[in-house]
Amino acid sequence: MGKLLAVGTVAFDKIETPFGKTDKILGGSGSFIGLSASTLNVDVGIVSVVGGDFPKEHFKLMQNKGINTEGIEIVKNGKTFFWSGKYHNDMNSRDTLVTELNVLENFNPIVPNSFKDAEVVMLGNLHPLTQISVLNQMKESPELVVLDTMNFWMNVALNDLHSVLKRVDVITINDEEARQLSGQYSLVNAAKKIHTMGPKYVIIKKGEHGALLFNEGKMFFAPALPLAEVFDPTGAGDTFAGGFCAYLAKTEDYSFENMKNAIIYGSNLASFCVEKFGTERMEKLTKDEIKPRLRMFKDLTTFNIEIE
Repeated sequence: MGKLLAVGTVAFDKIETPFGKTDKILGGSGSFIGLSASTLNVDVGIVSVVGGDFPKEHFKLMQNKGINTEGIEIVKNGKTFFWSGKYHNDMNSRDTLVTELNVLENFNPIVPNSFKDAEVVMLGNLHPLTQISVLNQMKESPELVVLDTMNFWMNVALNDLHSVLKRVDVITINDEEARQLSGQYSLVNAAKKIHTMGPKYVIIKKGEHGALLFNEGKMFFAPALPLAEVFDPTGAGDTFAGGFCAYLAKTEDYSFENMKNAIIYGSNLASFCVEKFGTERMEKLTKDEIKPRLRMFKDLTTFNIEIE
């Protein structure tokens, strides 16, 4: 079983959706990735930064889930990264109300010695130079490097983003970001263009419409599980990424065929994440709940048709 190093934010979120609203709750890409990965009992560690205002019970929660937190720096006199957003009725679009970088503004990631040999590295949505810094600290090249990014970095740090893209195996972005990065409207052509930038595998997320996997002319589509109610989509993409990476780290099989399974596993976990606000659902998720829904995914995607 391989180690998984996750680099991302550990933060406070304040969320409003048509179903209600929260005060400050646990959020951040690193938190969602770690909690998602913990469902597979892989050796997962988070590299991030928080302020002195970050509750000890959140650390305890992660540690109880088997997440290594020694890579989370605590700036005692600083404040933890804070984001507040309001979702529209369609739950696919949102308005950012508040973004306070706080300690994240001067974040210098330090990879613990115990994770410098991690086989899988998940670079969460951060400045490309921060992502490069993490890769430079690894003792040897990981078996798999997965990167998440967003249009903000394409707007303000495109050259740095291209530098890190040359060093990653998988990029996971949404359809809008894929079009912006590639300059291509067709997602098939967008994936082809992004391949030339470095990543061998391109995952394009389409929210409630599933995800596409591209690899040198091969394609795979995984649907999202239709749900009766979606309470909060925050963190669903990071939950997907955590499950995807953890599955590959656990199986130690980084082939295109096994990535299909990893995408289904990640999609399955994301379907739980959206059922409650923030990390609440992932905190209480049990293995007994995961398997039946995986069977639902299998039934949703399996068919037998004769081709003459």
